[in-house]
Amino acid sequence: MDTSVWLVLGVLVALLAAGAAVVLLVRVFRARKLLLDAGVPLRSKALVWAAVIYTVSPVDLLPDPVYLDDIGFLLLALRSLHSAAHAAGLGARGGKRPDGAATFRRPGATDVT
Repeated sequence: MDTSVWLVLGVLVALLAAGAAVVLLVRVFRARKLLLDAGVPLRSKALVWAAVIYTVSPVDLLPDPVYLDDIGFLLLALRSLHSAAHAAGLGARGGKRPDGAATFRRPGATDVT
C-alpha cells in the first residue's frame, strides 16, 4: 500500500478515537450527579472513579496509542453505575425518581410537600 493510504487510515482511526473520547467525556460529566446520590451503592461509584484513574494513568494493558482498554473500562463502569442507579429507583436520564422526587439531595435533607 501507498504511504498516503496508511496516513488516511491513521487519521480516520485517530478521529474515531477522539470522537469516542468526547462521547465518553460527556457521559462521565452527566454521571457526576449519580456519583453524589446517596441511593447509588458505593461499589458502583468506586468502579467509576477507578476507571477514571485508569484512563489517565500511564499504566495500560495496551500501548498508549490504542485506547480500547481505557474506553472499554470506562464504558463498563458507566454501565454499572447506571444499572445500579436504575436498580435503586433513580432516573439516570430524567433526573427524577419514578415517584417524582429529585435524585440529587443533600445528606440529611427531607422532602417538603
